[in-house]
Amino acid sequence: MANASWVLTPTVPHLNKMKISPLISIFRSGFYSPDGISKRVSCASAVQGVDKLSPSESQPTRLVGKGCKLVGCGSAVPTLQVSNDDLSKIVDTNDEWISVRTGIRNRRVLTGKDRMTGLAVEAAEKALEMAEVDPNDVDLVLLCTSTPDDLFGSAPQIQAALGCKGNPLAFDITAACSGFVLGLVSASCYIRAGGFKNVLVIGADALSRYVDWTDRGTCILFGDAAGAVLVQACESEEDGLFGFDLHSDGEGNRHLNASIKENETDGSFGSNSSALGFPPKGSSYSFVQMNGKEVFRFACRVVPQSIEIALEKAGMTRSSIDWLLLHQANQRILDGVATRLEIPTDRVISNLANYGNTSAASIPLALDEAVRSGKIKSGQTIATAGFGAGLTWGSAIIRWN
Repeated sequence: MANASWVLTPTVPHLNKMKISPLISIFRSGFYSPDGISKRVSCASAVQGVDKLSPSESQPTRLVGKGCKLVGCGSAVPTLQVSNDDLSKIVDTNDEWISVRTGIRNRRVLTGKDRMTGLAVEAAEKALEMAEVDPNDVDLVLLCTSTPDDLFGSAPQIQAALGCKGNPLAFDITAACSGFVLGLVSASCYIRAGGFKNVLVIGADALSRYVDWTDRGTCILFGDAAGAVLVQACESEEDGLFGFDLHSDGEGNRHLNASIKENETDGSFGSNSSALGFPPKGSSYSFVQMNGKEVFRFACRVVPQSIEIALEKAGMTRSSIDWLLLHQANQRILDGVATRLEIPTDRVISNLANYGNTSAASIPLALDEAVRSGKIKSGQTIATAGFGAGLTWGSAIIRWN
């Protein structure tokens, strides 16, 4: 896997006529200065010759925030709660078998006409309310989901439902259970490099739609939920994202996927269509397929490494961590990572027992509950990490403001 890097420089016409000295670069694993020393990001460049541009050639200057902070959070879950005992009535399992292997006892599931976007809007509204930010002041909406209500994405519908009259950009990010961490990092880049002030990051998924409810190996794991945070531009001394580390490995896709498949029967065009291969048959997504043992080994291996890298890039150590907040996939994974990092169990955030694996929603859902209960306090440092299908994984060292 190659390291990707981008140099943040302003958009200026006729760049071939000027010399640009970039002051900062963003690499895959965090924020760097050119001399290799981790620093706060300053999205500026020294441009020689820019004063010679005519007014028609020059670009308007936008104020760029030097840092970003998390100022509001919210979450939402469906009304229907499905317990392990409920599942034992439809598959060969029981509460003890599930809870011992996963730590899960209940999960929430969408029913009837309820939709994932409804949960996402509710979570976003709560985050905006806590942050005391009007929807019209939102500059960008990032929806981290693998289960949109529309093939072309659901973020614009959420933007409309929130009443954002300025038509801010809204789009989906698909990175499965790593999605929310990727959303946080993306938000910080838009703030640091693009001059955005308020970015709404939503993690929401409804994997119950893609679960085989006759397969006890997968149906016991997943639930539906949404969580959101408002990331806001700030001065460097208030910065709340210290370092990050992001990766993917497509070779591991075979261990966890929900691949597209052709529908078995489609007689709309008669027998000739199958011989010609055109028109193509209708298609849909398969149920979630997972090799649990391989995913478990993968998570226990890469997550501690990723957090260590993010800490190093932030110039911090394990002792700086107040809370460990991981994607809520399996309690044994949470315990294993905490042990590797030598973090006490009383500093590990876990709500897995109540909600199961809610994919991209799990981190912001757990964050919101911990903040509102008073467990996570302002100024505390959190090591967070997501991991899942793709395979993808990533971590971020953040501060709750």
